[in-house]
This record gives sequence, C-alpha cells and structure tokens, in this order.
Amino acid sequence: MGKEFRGTIADQPDFDAGSDAEALYNAMKGFGSDREAILDLITSRSNAQRQKIRAAYKSQYGKDLIDDLKYELTGKFERLIVGLMRTPAYHDAKEIKDAIKGAGTDEKCLIEILASRTNEQIHNLVAAYKDAYGRDLEEDVIGDTSGHFRKMLIVLLQGTREEDDVVSEDLVEQDAQDLYDAGEAQWGTDEAKFIMLLGNRSVTHLQLVFDEYEKIAEKSIEDSIKSELSGDFERLMLAVVQCIRSKPMFFAKCLYKSMKGLGTADNTLIRIMVSRSETDMLDIRECFRLRYEKSLYNMIQDDTSGEYKRTLLKLCGGDDDIAGEFFPEAAQIAYKMWETSSMTKVQLRGTVRPYQNFDPASDAKALRKAMKGFGTDEDTIIDIVTQRSNAQRQEIRRIFKSLLGRDLMADLKSELSKNLERLILGLMMSPAEFDAKMMKKAMEGAGTDEHSLIEILVTRSNQEIQEMFNNALSSRWRHLSRLNIDKGAREEGPADMARALEDAQELADACNSESDDMEDKFMSILCTRSFPHLRRVFQEFVRCSNKDIEQIIKKEMSGDFKNAMFAIVRSVKNQPSYFADRLYKAMKGLGTDDRALIRIMVSRSEIDLFNIRKEFKETHEASLHEFIQEFPLHKGDRKCSITGLYWLCSQNSL
Repeated sequence: MGKEFRGTIADQPDFDAGSDAEALYNAMKGFGSDREAILDLITSRSNAQRQKIRAAYKSQYGKDLIDDLKYELTGKFERLIVGLMRTPAYHDAKEIKDAIKGAGTDEKCLIEILASRTNEQIHNLVAAYKDAYGRDLEEDVIGDTSGHFRKMLIVLLQGTREEDDVVSEDLVEQDAQDLYDAGEAQWGTDEAKFIMLLGNRSVTHLQLVFDEYEKIAEKSIEDSIKSELSGDFERLMLAVVQCIRSKPMFFAKCLYKSMKGLGTADNTLIRIMVSRSETDMLDIRECFRLRYEKSLYNMIQDDTSGEYKRTLLKLCGGDDDIAGEFFPEAAQIAYKMWETSSMTKVQLRGTVRPYQNFDPASDAKALRKAMKGFGTDEDTIIDIVTQRSNAQRQEIRRIFKSLLGRDLMADLKSELSKNLERLILGLMMSPAEFDAKMMKKAMEGAGTDEHSLIEILVTRSNQEIQEMFNNALSSRWRHLSRLNIDKGAREEGPADMARALEDAQELADACNSESDDMEDKFMSILCTRSFPHLRRVFQEFVRCSNKDIEQIIKKEMSGDFKNAMFAIVRSVKNQPSYFADRLYKAMKGLGTDDRALIRIMVSRSEIDLFNIRKEFKETHEASLHEFIQEFPLHKGDRKCSITGLYWLCSQNSL
C-alpha cells in the first residue's frame, strides 16, 4: 500500500493541458497581464500537469511558457510562479546554482536541500544540474566550499544513504558508542566518524542510534553537535539530524525563521513552499502550529502581500488555527516531543556565580566611594553588583549597614535613576523580596499587569511562592486566586504513570464539556500536579484526544485564565524556552517592555539564564546579547542599563 498523500496540491480532475495553455496565453497577451488568472490556474495543477501545460503551450504557440512568465511577471511573484513551473529536480538545480554563483555562497540553501532530499531526489538533482548548466555539481560544490563542511556535502551528493528498511540492530548500540567516542569522550572531535555515520546510515537506523546515544551521553545528539562542531559544518550536521528525526519539523523551523523578525527571507520561503507543496505540506503545517502556537497560514498572511501572498496561501492550503486535531504524523511528533521532554535531563545553569575572592567589606567601601561626592561611578556599581551572587549581595548589604551606618538600598536609590535603578535595586534584593516587589508593581494603579503575575506564579517553586508571601504581599488579584497557583501547594515528585493516564483521559473528556466544567477540570489538574507528572499527562493527552493541548487552551479559553493555563503548559514543556519567548516579546517591535526584561534577567540570572540564552539563539537565530544591545531602553540610562544587563547575560559565555 502506498504512502498517504500529505501534500496540499494534487492533480486537477478533468485536466486539459491545451485548454490551460490557451488560458495562460490569453492571460498574458495584450497590455498587462491577468495575474490572478495565472496564479489561480498554476496553483490548482500538480507539477506533472504543469509540465504538460508547458509542452502544450510550446506546441500551440511556438514559445516557452517559462520565458513568457518571466517577461510578464516581476519580483517575488515571478520567482514563485516560475519555480512552480519547473520540475522538482530542475528547481533544486536552479536553487543550488544560484546559491554558489558569484562572490559569496548561500550555505543555508545548500544545507537545506542536500540534508533533506532522498537518494532518488539527489540523483535527479545531479542529472538536472548537468543537463541545465553543462557542469558537474560535485565539482562546483568542491570549488565553492571547504573543510569538513565540503566533505559532508560530497557524501550527501552521492545519494547512497541506506534505505529506510535497513536497520542493523546489532550496530545500533555500537554506532551510538562510536559517536560518543568520536566527540564527548575525547579531547577534540573525530569529524570523519560523524560524517560516515550520519551521511550513510538509514533514517530508521539513525533514529534508534540517537535514542541509544542519549542513554550513553545523557544529552541529545544535537547538544553534542553544538558543543563539538562549529560553523557551517555544525549547521549542516544539525540539519541532517533534524531531517532524520522529522523532515516536516525541520521545514517548519526553516519557514518560521524565514518570516520572523524584520524582513522576510523570501528565497527560503519560496523554495520550501514550492518543493513541499506536493510532498508533506500538511505535516509541516501541523508541526509549525505545534512548535510556534500559530498557524503557518496566519504567519504567511501577516508577513507577505499581494499576489505573492495569495499564491503562498494557496500552496499552504488552509488555516490550522481553525482546526484542533492533529494529522497522523504530527500527532506522532507531538507525542514524541512530550516523551522527550519527560525523559531529557536538563542541567539548569545560571550566568552569575559566587565571586571567588569575595570580600564584603571591600565591596561595601567601593560602593560607598562610587556614590560619594559629585556624580556617581555607575560602572563600578555595575561591575560589583552584577559579578556577585545574590547571597554575597545580601552580605554586602549587612556589612554596608554595620560598617558605614547607612542603608545601601537607600543610597543606591538616591544615586541611580530609571532602568539602571530598577536593575541594580532588583539585584540587591533577595529573590523573595524581588518577586514580592514585582507582584506589587504589577497590581499598582488603575490596571493590573496580569502577564507579570502569571509569569511569576506559574514559574516559581512552592518554597519560592511561600517565601514571597512572607514578604507581606497582599492578595488583590481575585481573578487569579481561583487558580490555586498562589498557594504554593503544587505536588512535587516524579510522574505517576497510572494516574497520568487517568488525568489525560479526564482532560480529553473535559474538552467536550461546557466551558465552566472544562476550565474547572483543567484547573484542578494543571494547577496541582507536579511538572514531571504533567509532562506525562500532556503526552498521553495527545494519544487520548488526537489534539494539541496548547491549541485547545488557545481556542476554548479566554482572558487571564487562558493565559495562565498556556503559561503552565509552556513552562512544563520547556521553562527556559518559555522565558526566552517572554524576553523576545519584551524587546521586539517598537519600544521595550523594560520591566519584563529586567524582571526576567534578574530573577533567572542564577537559575537558568544560560539555558534561556541557548533557547533564545536557537529560536531567533540571534543571541540575547545582540538583542539587548540593539533594542533601546529609555535614552537617559540606556548605556548603563545595557551594560548591567549585558554583564548578567555574558558570564559563562556559550
């Protein structure tokens, strides 16, 4: 039985190549062209049908259809339509030719195509390149690349990966051990071993190897590649691993990166939408929604315009924010993601550690000197405060009082201003003091900053919440208190598998209940169970309901309750990723949410800011350092505030 069709573009019933050729000719003749007619026709025919239209056009009008389309259309719309008119092999050949011609090389294009194509597709690509350009693709790649990156590209160009039904069970453990020995277990890296295994073993075999590797190394193969390799070679090997795990997820990530932030990487967007529209676009859409809590359709809609947008949306095929259920492969990926989340041991690391040669009396005197007389030595204050642990800062406060008879917090408040004052005072408070202060600030004035309340209450441990309340925090937020996350009474400990199955089924059943009943059930489970237990619950929820719990919350709930439930799920899945997303939102667009930026940087600096940085860079392809430097705080204290934030972020550099 053949594999189920997972594309969005299929053969048009009652197809007539001659009639379509005539329609396209009429759309382009005379003054101007009927762009709507062109895009509607081409996006509703399969690639095989388009080739027949092209042949009919040539026989009826003695002209090449692609040449006429290039003449009549312009810009991104032209590139997209012409790309659809080429066969997959010739489209790949054109993309690679463009990637390596001229002064620079588009390594991302080479990586994306060669890491993701099957043996047959590689062979067709090599033949198409030779036919179209009269050149040997391997020779051109050799001439344009270097080092281990080039070696791996050449291996992939052979198209000799073992077929998926080839699994050497006796070699799985050995291959995993060989990869470990080639990297983590020795000084330096045996790149040849990585190239040989990742470039030749079958997809199914390598999936088993990666699972076995994680048992041996106690970290994922991706994390090992990031620590052992570098540059384009690292990016290529990560792409190969991602394609081994799930091609739809790999392309979902590429699509997201092509559209996020300022500007759009249109060549990447076009290349993927063209090449996957008849292959696995349905699964890519589901993986996109699963990872980014937003449909691919909506992101294209927000990021593009005109006929270009309309064509892309036709290739996309539908808006998954309207639907709630998974397609089969996406359901399997979702289940595996939660399983990986529940099994992976993540070592949380802060960026601020105790200062080695700590002398609280010397620090107290230095701080006093920095604030005496005319003007304030802000650099000295920043250097001392950001390079001491919180426990050391509390010792400095005590010594400052006993030695100098002054309140350090009061002196800092009188000498500093705006964001630098908030940052330094936040660092000088104990974690419980700081959280209590942030909660109070969130509730001051006419409005309430519910996002801040939710972020703090969802991500703090029972002990942290109880200590925060001991700092005389009032409880005005009645709209959040029903969630019980303000009580600091969440269960602790590992998952109870039998109970996790019961909880998952109860959540699945609740999705068909009245709104209030559903909210009560979600609250009773999500606000009381331990995080390890909830990871298992959410994993089994996929199996019970074939639905995405994040999408259910997004669609069926509203207001602060929805935001709180969503934050819990994100924190359970990957708390550093949740904070990375909060930081990105605090700095993107016009202006900066200074309070959120300072709150997260201060509160996570000794817990998991190192991990947050890694998640930030992986998702946004820019370091947290770069974002902090690029996005403006208030002009008056921009330089000093950024210096302080940069110090918090910089220590224990990646």
